[in-house]
Amino acid sequence: MKAPTLGDVAAAAGVSKGTASNVFNRPKLVREAVRVRVLEAAREIGYRGPDPKGRMLSAGRANAIGIATMEPLAHLFEDPFARRLMAAISEVCQEEGVGLSLVSAIGEDDLAWTMDSALVDGFILFCITGARRLIRRSRERRLPFVALDLGDGDETLPAVGIDNGDGARRIARHLLDLGHRRFAVLAMELSMARPGGGGEARDAAEGGDVEYHAARHRLVGTLHVLAEAGIEASAVPVFETTGDEASVHAALETLFSAPVRPTAIVAQSDLIALIALSWLAAKGVAVPGAVSVTGFDGIPEGALSDPPLTTMAQPIAEIGRRAVRLLLDATSSAPDAPARQERLHAELIVRGSSGPVAAD
Repeated sequence: MKAPTLGDVAAAAGVSKGTASNVFNRPKLVREAVRVRVLEAAREIGYRGPDPKGRMLSAGRANAIGIATMEPLAHLFEDPFARRLMAAISEVCQEEGVGLSLVSAIGEDDLAWTMDSALVDGFILFCITGARRLIRRSRERRLPFVALDLGDGDETLPAVGIDNGDGARRIARHLLDLGHRRFAVLAMELSMARPGGGGEARDAAEGGDVEYHAARHRLVGTLHVLAEAGIEASAVPVFETTGDEASVHAALETLFSAPVRPTAIVAQSDLIALIALSWLAAKGVAVPGAVSVTGFDGIPEGALSDPPLTTMAQPIAEIGRRAVRLLLDATSSAPDAPARQERLHAELIVRGSSGPVAAD
């Protein structure tokens, strides 16, 4: 049986199709008595209202934005950084009356289908992984987008973020000022390849073709400051992790079974640092007595760890809010409007996990 149409409602109520349309789309333009008659006719014939897709096509807008990531959707709810970011994005969307669509694409085929089929006015690109592919696909759809990463020096990329290199340099100087000379880095992933360590990670950061710009900038910033202090990059163990217990524990097992142990561990995320703190506590390694540990991001959990975590705190909520505002501005601007980038300040928060180097 054919579903009833708006024309059927108009005929049943004895009004024009335009009047019937106004009842559902612009009810303030229609007298109350007419509205009641049209709505009653719609109920009687089983009309469920205008097709949302048709309404969007006629208006030229979906009134929704997409969060696109190449991580599993669960990451947006399980990861502490992502949770705080999503909460801020959701708050602004609610204030503005804008819908929110989550778009996850693990593989290249999924990416093409999910981003092409999403009914959104633009994308916020949660560029933990696959940044280049997300950006390319957004441009192919000719929709506005904002990346949550300042990228690799591309000023044509609309983005909101911090200077990861500067943050890493400040963390390294803090540890140097405490007297530390033996460093190790627990890095985030630098490439889509299987995580590795040592020279492979350093080479990728210095000159390799990587997709993970935040990890690269943080590693380069750390190594450059240490080199300025006379500590060669080759003397700094670098372990590329996936931010989970298995990869972080494996790195720590290697570090602390060596004849010479580090006195300072630079973790490229708070999550990695918190995993390290738990491992060190289980092994009886005193923090910061035997080794100092620093993180990066400023998630709330860092203030509650034992000891509380020294970190480079990003303004996570503000990044989310600015990204939504920037995207909404872009959706109402001319298509050829110049891209905007907003660089926010990260704050060094010194807590109990970092302290003066202990005498050997």
